[in-house]
Amino acid sequence: MTDTPGPLQNKLLAALSDDARARIFPRLKLIEMSLGDVIYESGQSIKYVYFPLDCIISLLYVMVNGSSAEISVVGNEGMAGVAVIMGGESTPNRFIVQSSGQAYRMRAEDLKKEFNTHSEIRIITLRFTQALITQMSQTAVCNRHHTIDQQLCRWLLLSLDRLGNNQLNMTQELIANMLGVRREGVTEAAGKLQKLGVIEYRRGHITVLDRPQLESLSCECYAVVRRENLRLESKGLEI
Repeated sequence: MTDTPGPLQNKLLAALSDDARARIFPRLKLIEMSLGDVIYESGQSIKYVYFPLDCIISLLYVMVNGSSAEISVVGNEGMAGVAVIMGGESTPNRFIVQSSGQAYRMRAEDLKKEFNTHSEIRIITLRFTQALITQMSQTAVCNRHHTIDQQLCRWLLLSLDRLGNNQLNMTQELIANMLGVRREGVTEAAGKLQKLGVIEYRRGHITVLDRPQLESLSCECYAVVRRENLRLESKGLEI
């Protein structure tokens, strides 16, 4: 992390050509993203899109009774607000800051104009959308067929990929809300990982001590999402 965060810390923005950067970068505004901030509420019109640098934004579906489950996460690999380029003006999901940090904000209307005018922007944003859909699909499968232990490992790995270090500030209650399970289940699963020496958990602070073992304990869902992200990133602007 540099002293002065720049747009190139976001992989989607970094993939832009010099011409695209010259048009888009002046329209970006650096903002602080605090833990628990809600950037979109269900049904709310999307006025801005966000390009995370070192924060993580979680997409949640919230039930009528208040219970919730995470659908996907977005970090420095992409953007929050893809609904604006898919023909929608709002989203049925709640977007909440899962890990604090910084992000660049851009007017949704400006991005829509870029998307409609320049094929380069369409290619990059649609590739990210494909990766996001893959993550959503795999999350649905994981929640249905895999244990809480495996889901926790997948969730930790996805978060680590977007933070760039081995530490997360996260309470077990918040993790339970993200996974859509009871807190007791997360407590038990985290306890197993701690006994194995995979993580260390203290008062809402998680340190991953053995990532290779964490990956081996996770189900195949993490690897599927990771491979798709890497495949699409490697394609760059190739048509």
